[in-house]
Amino acid sequence: MESFVRSTILEAPPEQVYAWHARPGAIERLTPPWEAIRVVDRSGGIDNGARTTLQVGLGPVWVDWVAEHCDHEPGRGFRDIQLKGPFPRWEHRHAFVPVEGGGTRLEDTIEYELPLGQPGHLLAAGCVHRRLDRTFAYRHRVTRRDIAMHADCRFDRPQRFLITGSTGLVGSALVSTLTTGGHEAVRLLRPGGRGSTDSDGALAWDPAAGSVDDLSGFDCVVHLAGENIAGGRWTPERKSLMRESRVSGTRTLSEAVGSCAEPPSTLICASAVGFYGDRDDQAVDESSERGSGYLPEVCLDWEDAAAAAREAGIRVIHLRIGIVLTPAGGALARMLPAFRLGLGGRLGTGRQYMSWVSLDDLLGAVLHCAARPELEGPVNATAPEPVRNDDFTRVLGRVLGRPTLLPVPAAVLEGLFGEMARELLLGGARAHPTRLQDSGFRFRDPELEGALRHMLGRLPHGDS
Repeated sequence: MESFVRSTILEAPPEQVYAWHARPGAIERLTPPWEAIRVVDRSGGIDNGARTTLQVGLGPVWVDWVAEHCDHEPGRGFRDIQLKGPFPRWEHRHAFVPVEGGGTRLEDTIEYELPLGQPGHLLAAGCVHRRLDRTFAYRHRVTRRDIAMHADCRFDRPQRFLITGSTGLVGSALVSTLTTGGHEAVRLLRPGGRGSTDSDGALAWDPAAGSVDDLSGFDCVVHLAGENIAGGRWTPERKSLMRESRVSGTRTLSEAVGSCAEPPSTLICASAVGFYGDRDDQAVDESSERGSGYLPEVCLDWEDAAAAAREAGIRVIHLRIGIVLTPAGGALARMLPAFRLGLGGRLGTGRQYMSWVSLDDLLGAVLHCAARPELEGPVNATAPEPVRNDDFTRVLGRVLGRPTLLPVPAAVLEGLFGEMARELLLGGARAHPTRLQDSGFRFRDPELEGALRHMLGRLPHGDS
């Protein structure tokens, strides 16, 4: 029999920590982004008899893992037992123990057996223990950070959020972040789009046709939908599609919320730091003028498309988002295979700035903007320390313990990607989040190395 224990002191009462774990979205928030785990089905929350079915990636194979909850004690803990999965036996106790001063000792205790008995112990015990230690260090950090984030973003009551782009990388993470905080998150989906057939309570819209369900009764609408700008070479057809997916969609949504009987108080629209164009060493913030090129022009039209909501008296925020970092998808996920093989390197000269933001800080910025009525107009969603591409390359290599000696010449990138390479990969803006910082936003990942170590599970042993 093997055992594992991890405990952390949190500055929140046990009832609050328990409630966070009991709400929908907790499994998604607690799953490390480097792990291949997906939720297939769940029923009953964490009550006795409730079941959760996961699929776990073990190399190229996906294995079902079915867990049943038991020994549920409201406010204090619960246990889950593996009914089907990769271990002969697995029992996991989640405990929320009161400590002096009103805090909580969050304690995870796991008892398990490895396949193959004693040979399995000799071959895999150390590896499994290290993997558990890495995973639960991450889980405890996320719990602590998320609870603190929700405490910073105070509302007079739980909020009703409506989200477009809710099946994408950012949108799906935002849904679980909101629901674990006690808010309601409703998806606005296109008929026939991903998730449209199995999302209970979702509303429908068709941006191309200009049709939208009644959107009355929401406190905040978060608009994240849009064609991926890094999804391929920018042909004339693709450029038109990227522009129209943003401009037409934003205009349709803006007109819908502006004309409904009970309009939301806030509309948060995704935009991008591409608004500023390629600025070399020049620092920019929300007071800076638009740059030149395709992306700045699209961003301007994208933001202008929300005019109907502004004219209806709705507070509109244009969240100018930087490069979103997470190994679960996006730019970092595409870089990791080469870097892990020691084949990573700078792009072009490496002197171009990368205005980045961790996925967790982007989610926090959305919630912060919703909770701060003084914020309106453009808001840069970027970390306070933008870095040059060559610095980014060195830091990522150091975190992974790999060399970064193979630069990619600018001519190769331009030959492969044309205009997209010049604007996205070889150019950049040194953007600063002035309005977020001035309004009291607390970054969880303010500097690059710490952010990468957190999201890749590479913090020093025992650090939580």
